[in-house]
Amino acid sequence: MDMSALAPNEGKEIEILTGYGRFSRYPVKTHVVYAGDSLTEIMDKYVMQYIQPGDMIFISEKIVAISQGRAFDIDDIKPSRLANTLCKFVYKSPYGIGLGSPWTMELAIRDIGVLKILLAAFCSAVTKPFGIRGVFYKVVGDKGRAIDGPCSYTLPPYNHYAKLAPKNPVAVAKTLKNHTGCDVVIIDANDIGREVLGISDKSINIDMCREIFADNPLGQASQQTPIAIVRKEN
Repeated sequence: MDMSALAPNEGKEIEILTGYGRFSRYPVKTHVVYAGDSLTEIMDKYVMQYIQPGDMIFISEKIVAISQGRAFDIDDIKPSRLANTLCKFVYKSPYGIGLGSPWTMELAIRDIGVLKILLAAFCSAVTKPFGIRGVFYKVVGDKGRAIDGPCSYTLPPYNHYAKLAPKNPVAVAKTLKNHTGCDVVIIDANDIGREVLGISDKSINIDMCREIFADNPLGQASQQTPIAIVRKEN
């Protein structure tokens, strides 16, 4: 099968050697995804022509959340006083704003709940003097870690949006596996970490998925490649 149309993003490689073997990661370019877009139709239009038995499909959690209507223009989010206060104490990574903005913190409060957010803030405050970073995100879990806000490098219009984690990512992964015949992994990946949010089968090795995406071969700025076809090589 000719995969030459699926070129690696700049600075990335198609192949990666992991502790589980050598894998090819073919980035798939799509249109800009909006709320209401069908993920199965996206599979049909951009992915199905390239897959073969044994392939896996890795999908950025971002387009899953967007397709579910879980991304919001920040002009439509009215942060509470609590959100404005708490966001000041969250570590801001150069790879994403996370909960370090009043808009994303407000979404976290609404989606995760005030009590858990306050518990995370308390635990973070207690451990910060000891140089321990990231406790807030450990307490809020995957739902909190996957929330992100507007960044200058994000593809418009989402450079002016904040988004929640995808809803029911395991169910989404299973639905897409039934449609494509391939195992599906929904992943939150950037250049400093990889979190697997949904898998189509519980037998999928999470550590293997993280290793396969160690260098984050996807790109969702001008690259418009939120999907990768992953193939184990002999």
